[in-house]
Amino acid sequence: MSQQPEPTVQQLFDLTGRVALLTGASGYLGSSFAQALAEAGATVVVGSRDVARAKEALQALPGPAQHHAVVLDQMDHASLESGFRAAVKAAGKIDILVNNGHEALGKDLTNVTGEEFTRHLGNATSYFLLARLLHDHAVERKAPASVIMIGSMYGVVGSYPDAYAGLCNASPVAYHTLKGGIVHMTRHLAVYWATDGVRVNCLSPGPFPNEPRVPHEMVERLCSKSPMKRMGKPHELKGTLILLASDAGSYITGQNILIDGGWTAW
Repeated sequence: MSQQPEPTVQQLFDLTGRVALLTGASGYLGSSFAQALAEAGATVVVGSRDVARAKEALQALPGPAQHHAVVLDQMDHASLESGFRAAVKAAGKIDILVNNGHEALGKDLTNVTGEEFTRHLGNATSYFLLARLLHDHAVERKAPASVIMIGSMYGVVGSYPDAYAGLCNASPVAYHTLKGGIVHMTRHLAVYWATDGVRVNCLSPGPFPNEPRVPHEMVERLCSKSPMKRMGKPHELKGTLILLASDAGSYITGQNILIDGGWTAW
């Protein structure tokens, strides 16, 4: 009996025929995620509470796949369900979920209220609920699926206080708590869903500041701390995202992959 030939590298990374639901696609990193998925051949469904912004994000995406926009509010549980259903209706199915949406919180450990802290952790709740919707959809279809959580190096290591001192608020404690929880939730879901063919992984960027929006001196301080002496660029996350979304990562689940220029190697 002849063996099937091994798939080529190009075939392994090809997402043609796959559908990816991406939250937060119009953001600094999210726009690169959307580009990567589309460039790999996937149909991209952009979820946003502002459908006009979602449609605008679609305009920059390459074909030939037809892309879609749905209304999906990260912090509204009913909206998560209706948005997921709308995505399935528009694209016919969902194979890949990229949990990138994020309601930000600028307050640090000196001034955040209990209510604000609790609400910020609701971002993790939405990640879980969307992941479960994809899991159940995949099981119903008897099809494999991939969930990609977007974490952070600050879900693994503590902050670097000197980078912020005298310039701006410290890195928010609620954000660190949130991202640490997302990293561990990834492991938990992965081991429960592995036999269902649903892989769950986390992509954790290191220092990727949106430089026009943050103090220049803070960026310089972060660069001095980094082993590579520079900040990350959004396109440097694209390869890992496609690895986790595609058949190239078919034996990867429960992992947190740090893209941080060596920061957490110290």
